[in-house]
Amino acid sequence: MSQSTFNPLIPLGDVPPYTPEEALTRQTFLALMWSLSYPGRAYTLPTGGTAAFHAIVDTLVDLETSYYTSAADLSDYLSRSGARAFPPDHAEYHFYPTLTTDLLEIIKTASTGSLLYPDQSATLFIGCRFGQGETYTLSGPGIPPNTTQTLTIDGIPAAFWTLRQSVARYPRGWDIYLIDDDQVVGLPRTTSIL
Repeated sequence: MSQSTFNPLIPLGDVPPYTPEEALTRQTFLALMWSLSYPGRAYTLPTGGTAAFHAIVDTLVDLETSYYTSAADLSDYLSRSGARAFPPDHAEYHFYPTLTTDLLEIIKTASTGSLLYPDQSATLFIGCRFGQGETYTLSGPGIPPNTTQTLTIDGIPAAFWTLRQSVARYPRGWDIYLIDDDQVVGLPRTTSIL
């Protein structure tokens, strides 16, 4: 009598295909993950414009998360997610489709975590324009040793970068996603920006 053994490499049956919504969420998650893994590289989101922020909300925000946004139309969309709207100093996710200088006082209050719980820092999603404006030099984990990555960006006040530098004290700091239409660039707290 032969004895059968379980082999995890052999499928047990057909796997149901992704629904369109699941496929969109998966593609969005992968773009966000890879962009934070390789700072300064642009990754394509499965949708662009305002819908890109909606896809990010659908991917990351749920009943157990909190958010802050100053954008009224995005606030309406976020309110339907079941997540909790919190003041900026307690919100896990901050969404700024347009970042103006007056919003920097709000961002300044965003949590940078603590030495014991750095994961309690805020994650910022900021709209911008790539390929124009100021060019910044990036270095750090995810960028090959002894090299740098450049990022040319517009639509973000220069004072934001000064603010980021003043709060980035590893392991504390913000993880930041920059979004231009259907492109996303990740800047983890470990990235140095000159």
